[in-house]
Amino acid sequence: MLASGDPNLDHCHHPLVRDLAWLVLAPDLICTGWPGRPSREALGLVDDRQLTDFLHRLEAAPQGLERRVGSTVDGRMGLYHERLWQFLLDAAPGTRLLAHNLRIHQGKRTLGELDLLYRRRNDPMPFHLEVAIKFYLGLPAGPGDSWDQARWIGPGGADSLASKREHLHRHQLRLTERAETRLAIRLHTRPRDIGPTPEPFIQPQLAMPGVLFYPWRQALPPPREAAHGHLRGEWLRWGEWRNFRDGLLRGTRAAWLAKPHWLALPRDEAFAPLPDIEARLAQHFLGHGSPIQIALLARGARHTGDGFRRLFVVADDWPRQIPLPPAKALG
Repeated sequence: MLASGDPNLDHCHHPLVRDLAWLVLAPDLICTGWPGRPSREALGLVDDRQLTDFLHRLEAAPQGLERRVGSTVDGRMGLYHERLWQFLLDAAPGTRLLAHNLRIHQGKRTLGELDLLYRRRNDPMPFHLEVAIKFYLGLPAGPGDSWDQARWIGPGGADSLASKREHLHRHQLRLTERAETRLAIRLHTRPRDIGPTPEPFIQPQLAMPGVLFYPWRQALPPPREAAHGHLRGEWLRWGEWRNFRDGLLRGTRAAWLAKPHWLALPRDEAFAPLPDIEARLAQHFLGHGSPIQIALLARGARHTGDGFRRLFVVADDWPRQIPLPPAKALG
């Protein structure tokens, strides 16, 4: 678990800097046939000392990061995540941001949008990076077999790992194969950015960090393509809370995680006594409360590597909807 106990996070106090550090360090959820995110080597942060110095500079002067993220602190998780990537690719020693949210048109029709276009500082060839941050809860019973990605759904029940993966695979990551995209890149970037030979191929990449939450006390294997070492949590229904709570170590503390700060777990001092969080949960679930993510910190287990846990607590009638699996591709 990448927790607040990670040495690279221990020195970060500013919440945006903590989330940016988490972004660099967190593994992706799945491994597909597409190339993955820019490596720490590509970012110029391969050495822990380089990363520590980079984060220290941001802690001392976070104004640029604050300006880039702006109002997304109160907005959608996806937009907040994209803005963090925009800043990282522009500020990291090894990369330079060329464009973001670049719309691709065919006449008056919009074909799609490139999340990020960047290059390495020693290489003029551009890279196309699609980014998504996802928190999926696994269903013990549902569409397909036990390993089916369709069984992993968002807290709101509006999307699934299967549908997101298919949309990225079929559409977003293939945009750079189109002539319209290469034209848009030439029109929206300066020649010195992309160099003289952007054709015939622009490398697409995918970054999809997040957490997979496994059902409490129910067996469920990881979904197909799950990355080794992906971040894990647990989920349970509010009606199961007392049994779960009674099994926790004495002195366990908790933190209520509010969007968009679902990335880096809070610092130790932000964790409150468990009864305080339990009272908030009880009030929340008096009605048809939405799923709530909390973090747990077991006193005495702080330095064992397993003291931090992520948990989703959901209503007893969750999920109220389950997304349909994506249609099978023809051929």
